[in-house]
Amino acid sequence: MYLLFGNLNYLKFSQVARMDLISLALCTLCIIVISRVLSLVYYQYVTRQRLKNIPQVDRFPFGSAFALMNRPDHERTKFYLKYIEKTYKQGIFIMWMFGNPGIVVYKPEYLELILPSTVNITKGFPYFLLKSWLGNGLLLSTGKQWFHDRRLIGPTFHFSILDEFAVLLSEKAEILIKCLERKIETDPGKAIDIFPFILNATLDIICETAMGVDIRCQEIVSKYSSTIHEIAELLAKRLYRPWFWINWLYYLTSTGKQYKLALDTLHGFTKEVIRKKMVERQLQNGNKTKPEDEDNESDIGKRKRKAFLDLLLDQNEKDDAPLTDDELKAQVDTFMFEGHDTTTSAISWTLFLLGNNFEHQEKVHEELEKVFGNSEIPASVKELSQLKYLDRVIKETLRIFPSVPTITRVLTEDVKLDNNILSKDENVLIPIIFVHRNPEVWPDPLKFDPDRFLPENSKHRNPYAYVPFSAGPRNCIGQKFALLEEKIVLTAILRKWRIKSVKTIDTIEYGGALTLRPMEEMLIHFTPKK
Repeated sequence: MYLLFGNLNYLKFSQVARMDLISLALCTLCIIVISRVLSLVYYQYVTRQRLKNIPQVDRFPFGSAFALMNRPDHERTKFYLKYIEKTYKQGIFIMWMFGNPGIVVYKPEYLELILPSTVNITKGFPYFLLKSWLGNGLLLSTGKQWFHDRRLIGPTFHFSILDEFAVLLSEKAEILIKCLERKIETDPGKAIDIFPFILNATLDIICETAMGVDIRCQEIVSKYSSTIHEIAELLAKRLYRPWFWINWLYYLTSTGKQYKLALDTLHGFTKEVIRKKMVERQLQNGNKTKPEDEDNESDIGKRKRKAFLDLLLDQNEKDDAPLTDDELKAQVDTFMFEGHDTTTSAISWTLFLLGNNFEHQEKVHEELEKVFGNSEIPASVKELSQLKYLDRVIKETLRIFPSVPTITRVLTEDVKLDNNILSKDENVLIPIIFVHRNPEVWPDPLKFDPDRFLPENSKHRNPYAYVPFSAGPRNCIGQKFALLEEKIVLTAILRKWRIKSVKTIDTIEYGGALTLRPMEEMLIHFTPKK
């Protein structure tokens, strides 16, 4: 009997002890949550007081986050562009996102205090979403690693090396011309959606120039090209769903699993290309081990000219702190990401704007006639350098439709902008599209006028009023290559056809957080030049 009551008392004690432990755990959890909420509220109160002199365009704490979440990209873009009307005289405002301030800065004089910094170089939201794809490549790295990688990669973009790629760029442009000719012959008189043609051409170009791989995606459906298109769309969807920002939660969803599969395909392709390059270099250095059979899609080594990967490996062998295989993969993936979508947008928007502005298109044709005459030989680098009007056309296009509409920084030290101090760890958003459409700097900003970039018209303009490739130490390392590619592709098309756009700048839908692209077909009529 004693044992029975003893066991019962012990069980009661155990239950009470267990209940006490659960209560203690719940109390501790409540204290942690309440403390976290109170510290967050206090931080936000202090932040709001400190930044109270900066215009705030939406309500604290959630701002327009929920209103924008389910809107299509083109509606979000229109929504944001309205902020210019409210704040263009100040050139700065705060946009609240789930209790956190996004400090939007687009006054050139303010950018002059942020972009040249060698300290405030850390990328902010939404770049972290690209980490799983691009790793610590040049786009996402910061601090000592970024400075090391920039110094290492810089020589691969030297102008003398870029000249060697002009022949390859012309070859790919000729394939594009043949593809357009076939489409025009198939549907005579019909307008063509130009964007997918340009996208395939630029992807063809970057695969061969960056990796030395001819995937022929202008002529056949390549698994790599279809996957890179897929992953870009999945990233755009992820951006405006905050619950998808948590990796483990995202990868539990069907969309996250689809993204992971696409990511494995891209990473697998890049790793295989690097592996084969390493084997090829070993053979060249006297290693007699035979490489495994090559498959058609990643057939490398056909050309004697070196790809950026070859040049990077050359530099890497001479470096005191060479990149690991994973770091090399991150750099190549970064080349691929940055090297096709942005140039696609720039080329497509240039054609679109010329197709809406016939007087400027005619000046381009006159210039082409003057430089090339009746010749059908692809343009040389020397001839391209004579196309001054086309230069201004591209610049004006990048002003109205900058390929990358927004860049961000997380401050690592305080920045003083007039009477406002932006503190360390705050997110600064630099909407290049606002910078380029600020009516304080650019009168009638949507008017297409290449003469804005005549020397006499640019002389007194703040250099930070036009930053299509960013500015300062983190400017785009590949901008010369991009401009060479754009001029070669545009020249190839415009030497053959006159063009007319179906939509106007007021009617076409466009948007995008990573690159500024049309959200509908970019229809253009092609008429052979006589």
